[in-house]
Amino acid sequence: MTHPVEINFMAMDTSDLAARTGRIAVLVPQTGKLPGGLPRPTREAAMRALASDAWAEVKPGKALELAFPAGLKAEALQLVSLPRSTDTATARAAGASIGARLGKSDLLVIAEAHPRAADVAQGLALRAYDFSAYKTKKKDAGDDKAESKTGSKSGAKADADAPARGRVHFMHKDPEALSKASHDGAAVAEGVFFTRDLVNEPANVLTTSDFADRLLAMRELGLEVEVLDEADLAKLGMRALLGVGQGSESPSKVVVMRWNGGKKKEPPLALVGKGVVFDTGGISIKPAAGMEEMTMDMGGAGVVAGVMRVLALRRAKANVIGLVGLVENMPDGKAQRPGDIVKSMKGDTIEVINTDAEGRLVLADVLWLAQERFKPAAVIDLATLTGAVIIALGHENAGVFSNDDKLADAVLKAAKAEGEGAWRLPLAPAYDKLIDSRLADIKNTGGRPAGSITAAQFLQRFIEKDMPWVHLDIAGVALPPGETAMAPKGATGWGVMTLDRLVRDRFETKA
Repeated sequence: MTHPVEINFMAMDTSDLAARTGRIAVLVPQTGKLPGGLPRPTREAAMRALASDAWAEVKPGKALELAFPAGLKAEALQLVSLPRSTDTATARAAGASIGARLGKSDLLVIAEAHPRAADVAQGLALRAYDFSAYKTKKKDAGDDKAESKTGSKSGAKADADAPARGRVHFMHKDPEALSKASHDGAAVAEGVFFTRDLVNEPANVLTTSDFADRLLAMRELGLEVEVLDEADLAKLGMRALLGVGQGSESPSKVVVMRWNGGKKKEPPLALVGKGVVFDTGGISIKPAAGMEEMTMDMGGAGVVAGVMRVLALRRAKANVIGLVGLVENMPDGKAQRPGDIVKSMKGDTIEVINTDAEGRLVLADVLWLAQERFKPAAVIDLATLTGAVIIALGHENAGVFSNDDKLADAVLKAAKAEGEGAWRLPLAPAYDKLIDSRLADIKNTGGRPAGSITAAQFLQRFIEKDMPWVHLDIAGVALPPGETAMAPKGATGWGVMTLDRLVRDRFETKA
C-alpha cells in the first residue's frame, strides 16, 4: 500500500538553517513574526514578501513561496499563513499547502510552538499522497522508452522502485508532545490512504479475491476477519448478491471485519460497504465512455475497510463490525438478465429491471446479514450507488438518507467537523410506489425520477423496524474529476475521517 508520509518530530534548533537543502516551510502567524535563525538576507527577503500585495492576498491556510531564497541552500522557502488562534480545517489546509509541494526533496517545517501543529502534520500527510504504483521508471534521462519492472497474467503489481518521497521533519518546541498528539491523526491518514489505494487500483489487480486477501492481512492489526465464499452465501440465501456476480469469473464474497474494543456484550455499530470491483452494468451495459472509472464502484467497501484499519491502529474503545459485499458485474452467458426475479436473504423477492442497478442488490443481502447475525446498535452503509446523487449534489457532498434524525444529525456533525461535505436528502413513503413491482415484492429501480431517493427507499426495505440506519451515497465524492483540498486528483477516501469521528463522538466508551 501507499504509506502515509513519514514525519519526524524534532526540537527547535535553527542554527543550521543556512546549510539545509531541500525545502523549508515556516508557519507564520498574523503578526508576521518569523523564527530566529534565518540568515539576514533570507529574513529581509521574507519580510519584503510579508509586506507585499501578494502576501495580502494569501488567506489563512495558504502559502507564498520564495524560490531559491537568498542566504539559504534550500530550493524553496514557503511562508504559510496560520494564525495561532485557528480551527482544525484551516490548520489542515496549511498542512495541505505544504504537502501539495512535497516531492523527492527533504522538507523542514518550522512550527515553533503552534497549538495546531498536529493538524498541520495531518493535512500535510493527507495532501502529499501519491498513487504511483504503476508509473514505470525510465532507463535513463535520455531514453524515451519506459522500463516496465513487472508484468504478469493478472496485471502489473506495485513497483518497489517507485520514486521515494522526501523526508519530513517538524521542528517544534515540544516534539514529544507533538508526536503524541499526532498519533491518532497518523492512524486516520493511514486509513484514508488504504481506502484511496483500494479505489485507485485497477480491476485486473483488485479482484474480489485480492480485495479479500488485503482485508485478511489486517488480522495482524488485531481485527477479526472472516471471508464467506459463494457456498457460504448460497447457504445463507444471499441470492440477490450472488445474482450480481454470476456472470463473472471472479467469485463473489462477503468479508466480515470485527473490532472488539468496547465493553463486552455491548451492541456494535455495523458499517456496510458496496464492493463492486468493476461494474460494466452487466447485460444493461454502460456506455463505453468513462467506463474505466468503474474500478471505483467498490468505494463504499473501501471506506469501510479504511475505517476498520483506523480503529485498529488507534485501539478505539468501541465495538464496530465492518461488512463488505465483493462482486464483479460482468455480461456473460451466465449473467443476470433484466426481468429476472431473485429472492433476497430476507425472503423478499426482487424483480431486476436493470442489471446496472446492482449495488442495492448487494447491499440488501449484506444489510440483512449484519442485522440478523450481529444485532447492532445502528447500521451505516456506504455505496457509490447512483449517478443521480451527482446530478443533485455534484462532487461537493455525499447524499445522506436516514430513518433516524439523531443518527443522521450525528453523521452530518461529524462530516462537518472533518471538512467532508454531506447533505441530507429525503425519504418518504410516497417514493415507495416508484419501486413497486407487478411480479415481485419490489423492483430494483424506479426509473430516472428521484433516482438516488428510490435507491435509498429500496435499501430501507431491508432495514428492520426501529433499527437506526444511515445510507451514504458517495458516488460524487469518492472519485471527483479534479483534486480536492486534501487529496490530489483521484480517490479521496471520503468518509474515513467522518466515520472515525462518529465512532469517537457517539460509540466509543469514555474513560
